[in-house]
Amino acid sequence: MEQYLIVCPLVFLAGLVDAIAGGGGLISLPAYFLAGVPTYTALATNKLGSTMGTVVSTVRLAKNGYVNFKIAGFAAVASVIGAVAGANLTLMADETIVRHMMIAVLPVVAFYVLRNKDLGDCEKTNTKTEGQMAVLSFFIALAMGIYDGFYGPGTGTFLILLLCGVAKMDIKRAAGVTKVLNLSSNVAALITFFVNRRVDCRLGLAAGIFCIAGHYIGSGMVVSNGKKVIRPVILVVLAILFVKLLEENI
Repeated sequence: MEQYLIVCPLVFLAGLVDAIAGGGGLISLPAYFLAGVPTYTALATNKLGSTMGTVVSTVRLAKNGYVNFKIAGFAAVASVIGAVAGANLTLMADETIVRHMMIAVLPVVAFYVLRNKDLGDCEKTNTKTEGQMAVLSFFIALAMGIYDGFYGPGTGTFLILLLCGVAKMDIKRAAGVTKVLNLSSNVAALITFFVNRRVDCRLGLAAGIFCIAGHYIGSGMVVSNGKKVIRPVILVVLAILFVKLLEENI
């Protein structure tokens, strides 16, 4: 019961943040560790809860027209391939290398967001053709799918930044495509973990209910507030991840 009391409220908060700007794993994964769940079981069970929540925010954003299914469907293939590869790697390897890499990368990403005040809403937005966006999104999804399957926290945030900055999507549509890619990689990684019997189904399903509530509320905030909500939340998420990584590696 103590595990449920620790994990479920924090997973609700994680779902809220994840639906707005990604990065919910920064909150939910440490919650499992705090509750004493073993590392690989925590990684696997976290995928179950986050997958349930991501379904809700994906559907809600799609209903409001923020998902380009041609681009998202094409890139989702790469996301699945990457996630399966990443999940298998994490069962064999230590994530320490990735965490050290992230310490160097995060300040650069935060600087980009601070410098680009018109994130996802400038003269360069939508300057790429749909074909160019699809190709760029495919490679972005492949790289982030590997990371999501291997470790995960911050994936949604990085996807939004890359889809806006590289593929030149506006921020609401980037958020919609991000949800599809996140859902695809979550499902692929979850199946891999299921096959390897790493998932605590009871805890994961309970956490998933709270995650669904967080995603429903958070996706509504994206629809109503857009960039005003997303940009500051991205900065907060990046700061939390950076501090967490420093604590773990110093």
